[in-house]
Amino acid sequence: MLDLSDLKKSDFYYELPEELIAQTPIEPRNHSRLMVIDRKTGEISHDRFYNLCKYLKKGDTLVVNDSRVLPARIYGGRESNGSFIEFLLLEQREQNVWEILCRPGKKAKVGSRFIFGGGKLTAEILEVLEDGNRVARFFCDGSLYQILDEIGQTPLPPYITKKLENKERYQTVYSRETGSAAAPTAGLHFTLEQLDELKKMGVNIARVTLHVGLGTFRPVKEDKVSEHKMHSEFYVLPQETADIINKTKENGGRVIAVGTTSCRTLESVYKKHGKIVADEGSTDIFIYPGYKFGAIDGLITNFHLPESTLIMLVSAFAGYENTMNAYRVAVEERYRFFSFGDAMMIADLGEES
Repeated sequence: MLDLSDLKKSDFYYELPEELIAQTPIEPRNHSRLMVIDRKTGEISHDRFYNLCKYLKKGDTLVVNDSRVLPARIYGGRESNGSFIEFLLLEQREQNVWEILCRPGKKAKVGSRFIFGGGKLTAEILEVLEDGNRVARFFCDGSLYQILDEIGQTPLPPYITKKLENKERYQTVYSRETGSAAAPTAGLHFTLEQLDELKKMGVNIARVTLHVGLGTFRPVKEDKVSEHKMHSEFYVLPQETADIINKTKENGGRVIAVGTTSCRTLESVYKKHGKIVADEGSTDIFIYPGYKFGAIDGLITNFHLPESTLIMLVSAFAGYENTMNAYRVAVEERYRFFSFGDAMMIADLGEES
């Protein structure tokens, strides 16, 4: 039995053969595999994502994260001598001022200036942070986001080593609010046609925005789970979404978060207000076994890295033993893992139609 008072990072370790890390997305999007887990019994069944409707019913609500990945990796040169520099924009501090990663870092001293896209974009280093990141101010004619769309590249997770032929495949079909450093990957499985079919059967689709930071890939360093500090991420929960969720609850429907980011948004608002209301702000909520859920009744998610905060969140919702067993089964059954991998759905399934 897991001791919730003394959770260790190593409690969330599992062996993953490297060849199970998905390097390319499945085509079509919704032909990925779907592991279905009954939250109460731990029972597992295997299906395909295009059959998701079998596990939903009229009056359920899917909550999706409509954040769009910023093409935040840019290549340029030093203004003085043209020597190579690479920037990765991490977090907006104020208008056209961003925290960035850069390499080689030794070139990026305070006051250094750089040119990107043949002069379409320039930047000046304002500050060097303790962790080695920089703060830079960008200068351009018009919108910085528009320039980044022209000259930037989408930053893929470090475990994906193959080039992505179509960069839209690392965006959800419903993405619209630009600002993430990584995709909310549970949503990558949906097609527009499937979403339309779900709406026709009476399933609500509600939107939140949480801009995913690169901290989502940072490993848990502390051995004791409770000592880990989460990165902070900006979220918005609109009034329309709050109304849909509250009506769903009143009518006995289930609120199912599509992805850990949607889950963290909903649970952050619930924890802050004791109910779901329209809200926006920053959250560093850390969900691991022992957490009491107040907002969600189900979760659709991908298979996450060993010892990551994401597998800890899934364990909190599905139960630790159920989760680690599901991962063992996924490895045995040769599921595809991580961002371009397969999906799992966790919910109380006794009453699905």
